[in-house]
Amino acid sequence: YGQVKRLTPKEQTQIAKLILSVANDAPDVEVATAFRDLGITTKNDSTIFLAKFARLMFGPLKPEHLDHDWHRKMHSQDRVLYFPKELSMVYRTSLLLRGLAVSLQMNYSVSDQWKSHAQEALQRSANNTPS
Repeated sequence: YGQVKRLTPKEQTQIAKLILSVANDAPDVEVATAFRDLGITTKNDSTIFLAKFARLMFGPLKPEHLDHDWHRKMHSQDRVLYFPKELSMVYRTSLLLRGLAVSLQMNYSVSDQWKSHAQEALQRSANNTPS
């Protein structure tokens, strides 16, 4: 099977919220909150840093993403202290898919492609919640 990570229903819901916040181009505070809810911690707890990082991970590539100065500036403002292990394989898959898309000269937004699956995960979560 290779490398596999089974996500709990709670982890699925939290990741779905992050994916949807990026796909829906939600305000920075909403994206950052979804990321924090997964357990990520940064030195300065910067909302802007977290939102940019999430969009870089799961959104479409933008011209600034290819600029080393943009990355230097972003990482000089804050830095990740803890990255949630439950998000590692999801992010790795995202990177592999994006890399393949770039090699095919496509600007692939993982959050857009996974949006329907994220919505299904939230619906499953809502259906399993006791009233």
